[in-house]
Amino acid sequence: MNPLIVLPEGCISEIISFTTPADAIRSSVISRGFKSAAESDIVWDKFLPSDHQQIVSRSVAPVVFDSKKDLYFRLSESPILLDEGKLSFWLDKTNGKKCYLLSARQLTISFSDNQFSWEHTFDADSRFPEVAFLNNVDLLDIRGRIGTRVLSSRTNYAAYLVFKVSERYHGLESTKARVRFVNQESEYEAVDRATTVILAARTPRNLKGRLPEKRTDGWLEVEIGKFYNGESGDDNGDVEAGLLDSRPFHAKCGLMVEGVEFRPI
Repeated sequence: MNPLIVLPEGCISEIISFTTPADAIRSSVISRGFKSAAESDIVWDKFLPSDHQQIVSRSVAPVVFDSKKDLYFRLSESPILLDEGKLSFWLDKTNGKKCYLLSARQLTISFSDNQFSWEHTFDADSRFPEVAFLNNVDLLDIRGRIGTRVLSSRTNYAAYLVFKVSERYHGLESTKARVRFVNQESEYEAVDRATTVILAARTPRNLKGRLPEKRTDGWLEVEIGKFYNGESGDDNGDVEAGLLDSRPFHAKCGLMVEGVEFRPI
């Protein structure tokens, strides 16, 4: 006889809570007792971030759920908008790690207050009320910053620019990208080790750089960089992901920015 079968349901739930969401789903088919234990709030509360109640309380729309398992899948399958619709949050379905997409309104974009350079407009594919559209600039400087304490600890992350390009784009063939911990590395140090990313759909064959990929939500994404978020007690401060093209007399236009995304890898 399997010794787990004779354990009280609460004990089985505690054991399952030390596994993974996928393991919990698999264990629920063993027996009725395991199914009840695997679906209990004891289990799924461990899989949810410890601050999930505070996060959900910031949602623009009410988050309705019947159980902690229901909430887990609600957050992993349908991102929610926080902070007056300027920030999107969801969970990685496989491991419950936190993911964020900073809207264009939460980014620092040079000359974004000049309507001749940038304008904020609506796009039907966006989860946000507004996106930023580049009309014309020489200096392309886009930065997204997030506190490391709101991310999942002991987790490898990557930052991505989420964007589109119009048919009449110009000057987006080559841009420098970098990620840095703000209180550990200066901008100049980060720029020195920046990598090249390509935002344009058509580029010269001799141009080398990280290419964008198509997303299922209708947007493109290009990886800005990777970083490791350590122990939750070790506050790294803010992490900043950014793009910079400061070449003089090199006009750029036709870029539509939804935001900068931080998600585990």
